[in-house]
Amino acid sequence: MNLLTEPYSTQKQRWPRTGRHILAQFDADSVVVYQAYRPAIGHYAAAHQRFGGPFSLERMSWIKPNFLWMMYRSGWGTKEGQEVTLAVRLRRPAFDAILAAAIHSTHVPEVYGERKAWEQLGKRSDVRLQWDPDHGPSGDKQERRAIQLGLRGAAIAAYASEWLVDIQDISSFVAEQRQVWFEGDRTALLTPREEVYPVADSAVAARLGISPP
Repeated sequence: MNLLTEPYSTQKQRWPRTGRHILAQFDADSVVVYQAYRPAIGHYAAAHQRFGGPFSLERMSWIKPNFLWMMYRSGWGTKEGQEVTLAVRLRRPAFDAILAAAIHSTHVPEVYGERKAWEQLGKRSDVRLQWDPDHGPSGDKQERRAIQLGLRGAAIAAYASEWLVDIQDISSFVAEQRQVWFEGDRTALLTPREEVYPVADSAVAARLGISPP
């Protein structure tokens, strides 16, 4: 596993406690997002370094740059159909393009004005955006909001192969850290090192509703 990790207790002190922020592991060239799938899909993706086989390009697929939000959603890899956790490294320009194309999944009048304008934008965009409460390792709801992005159409087709740097099956790491948190010394919990992702385009940041740093 080539993800950088750090004690959760250390990161918790560094992260914003409130507001809407994109927490992610990234460098100058790439950004890591997470997905959880049933074994047939997850194992195929990790083995072939692309999405295919039983993976459907006809459905919207949601990506999450925040590891602990993914753990909350998948029950730390224990929920049926979400047993395989993938760390998907995307080209950073592709991730920025996803953010630029994202339209809220619900009408936000202060961003879109009339509902009809939002509906029209939604029909033209292949990316959906949701802000949900972030969660701690035990599933405890945080005041901070976490982002998830839904891809369909041309976006999911590009994500499945063109935008990829690599795909890692991190299910073993997830299982190890699940045991640490729920059965061991919680101060030893490691999570992927995440920082607040900077959205360089101020207009995109404003439309997404990102909180000031």
